[in-house]
Amino acid sequence: MNWIFDRHRVRSLAFMFAVICLGGFSAHGQNYQQQPPYRMAQREAVAANALGKTAISRTSQEILNRRPNEHPLMPTLRWAQTGLKSIEQLHGYTARVVKRERINGKVGNYEYMYVKIRHRPFSVYMYFLGPANVKGQEVIYIKGANDGKMWAHGTGFRGMFGTVQIKPTNALAMRGQRYPISELGVQNLVQRLLEVGEKDRKYGECEVSFLEGAKIEDRPCICIQVVHPVPRRNFLFHIARIYVDDELNIPIRYAAYDWVKDKDGKPELIEEYTYLDFAPNDKLSDADFDYRNPNYNFISK
Repeated sequence: MNWIFDRHRVRSLAFMFAVICLGGFSAHGQNYQQQPPYRMAQREAVAANALGKTAISRTSQEILNRRPNEHPLMPTLRWAQTGLKSIEQLHGYTARVVKRERINGKVGNYEYMYVKIRHRPFSVYMYFLGPANVKGQEVIYIKGANDGKMWAHGTGFRGMFGTVQIKPTNALAMRGQRYPISELGVQNLVQRLLEVGEKDRKYGECEVSFLEGAKIEDRPCICIQVVHPVPRRNFLFHIARIYVDDELNIPIRYAAYDWVKDKDGKPELIEEYTYLDFAPNDKLSDADFDYRNPNYNFISK
């Protein structure tokens, strides 16, 4: 049969073109604001056992204090284990997410999203705030629903294809992304930190310090800084910084940097994720993750 009359092939080609036009549901590589859209301040680093109760707030002295003869990462791992249990108790939350990632050796521009995240079942609603070329795009993902596919739509010319359904790990959906939408959120972030930390503590060459008086916008934080001074194939980063909100005891920013490539260079960004206006929400319902919600702009063609 001539392919022009093969409806299945035409539909498949149209779908692939739609996803490509959506840019992998990303704005990576677009020319946009290069400065972070939030204020960040920090004072000098101090040793873990030098922090007072006022500085560490809810991140307790017992968790952060290093015990004799233990790996420098252990206080951070204890915090992460305790913090993960607290995060798992949350029904859900809303936030503005700002991210920037290095893809194929190139650091992209800032991307901005408003998100609703529910933990049971794990569900994500995402609305792109910027850059301008993706503003208005929406994505919904629910673990265990829709055969594992997410719903997504573009805007403008991209919107003519309506709502497409695609697995988060599909190569087209992952274009310009380090992680799929199914791994978004602070719970997944802490789980990744635990996995990496458990591997790293098998080796030496690790320095951990806590930055007193750090702030993300007006949120007081403790910044946990992990440094691997020497590049080794076992390590994924040179420097990692985790900003833990004093009041919420939740990480609201994570940034990782690579080793310096030349003598006069600076550590190059690998990835950074910041959660602004983080607000726990116990009223998120199925309607918040339904593409038929009249407040959303998902359409079918």
